Amino acid sequence: MSTIWKKARSAALALTLLFSASPALSEPADGSRFTLAVIPDTQNYVDFTHQRAVGFPFDARDMLTEQMRFIADHAASRGGDIVFATALGDVWQHPTIAIDPEHAARGFSARPLPAGMNPERWTQGVKTVEIPASVQAYRLIADALPFSVVSGNHDYDAQWWEESWPRDLTAPEGDLRRLGMIHVGGLTEWVRAFGSDSEFFKDRPWYVAAHDGGADSAQIFEAGGYRFLHIGLQFAPSDASLRWAETVIHAHPGLPTIIATHDFLDKTGERRAHPVVDIHALDPFDNNAQGVWDKLIDRNPQIFMVLSGHHNGQSFRMDRNRQGRAVYQILSDFQDRNQAAIDAGMAAEKAPGLGDGWMRLMTFDMSEAVPTIRVRTYSTHYDRYASDTPDYARWYKPNEQPQMTDDAFLGQDEFTIRLDDFRARFGNGAARSDAAR
Repeated sequence: MSTIWKKARSAALALTLLFSASPALSEPADGSRFTLAVIPDTQNYVDFTHQRAVGFPFDARDMLTEQMRFIADHAASRGGDIVFATALGDVWQHPTIAIDPEHAARGFSARPLPAGMNPERWTQGVKTVEIPASVQAYRLIADALPFSVVSGNHDYDAQWWEESWPRDLTAPEGDLRRLGMIHVGGLTEWVRAFGSDSEFFKDRPWYVAAHDGGADSAQIFEAGGYRFLHIGLQFAPSDASLRWAETVIHAHPGLPTIIATHDFLDKTGERRAHPVVDIHALDPFDNNAQGVWDKLIDRNPQIFMVLSGHHNGQSFRMDRNRQGRAVYQILSDFQDRNQAAIDAGMAAEKAPGLGDGWMRLMTFDMSEAVPTIRVRTYSTHYDRYASDTPDYARWYKPNEQPQMTDDAFLGQDEFTIRLDDFRARFGNGAARSDAAR
């Protein structure tokens, strides 16, 4: 176990407070208490191979609809306390083209795919099922609250195994390392669906800045007496993306800032790429998580939180930036959870990961001298929190964090963060908010 992971787990457990069973959100925001909804990777819900039309036991896309309906029903504008929603990428599953023209022109080339992997079938499925299902689901929250969506590696027009990267033929059969390294390129479809000129964000007053067609974007939301700046960064953002993000921060001085990006922490709490999706290793134009930390987060003291998905599981760490201020980093990705498929009668060894409706609800309490964030994991499919689910560790721990005890595993999904230096950084609320307008 790495030193970073030991420290991260100790920090998380030290902050952990397990809560007794509680109902789904029902209390309206009272001015000092509000919730952010964090939507992990949803690709497996809308995957065209996980729908009734092709013989799957149920339409998995309904789970995404349930999540969005829950967020809309509990939005502050409708009497609840969710003030903002942030989605962490991998909205859908499959690419639409073999390789994008820009990367092809730069000399990249796709390795031939093994038998049984059919790009033409993927293109048809993503365009007729996955993208429409995703857009339809997000329409449920479009008029309910401000929100952000970032791109994950699966949302790119092209996702291919790069010919120039050697295959690891020593890896076990079925291990993707045997195919080499995946590269991605092109965001035409994603920008059409979720870019700055899309139906979701065009002319929204809270959508305050965009870059690269909206692949990078910024939003403002107000809650607890503060104005918050949220910046969503595309997967493996370039230096141009990071420079743009810094200009947005400088244009909104003094605002507590949250960064959301697809790939940042892995499930051991390290800023480390997946072994077959290390985009920076293939392409120096793109930054890995440590590059994002070094070039943006560490040098901008307004950033107090980073949210990410991509790596199956969950983790938490806190580091201090170069000014000595705390930056809380949280991984949330439940896409490989397959209990719902097992419940539907599929054999455990054949049941694909879907996500089982799990998402993060992060409730800020600004009423005390030291604000806190209560992090909970809630399933809209099972209609309960992790701590209300007796089989939670049995269902999910072996695949996500097998080295943990059951209590420690639950402690990764329900804990409290103390924002010890928040007031010193951002003032006492309403007065600071008014001054920053």
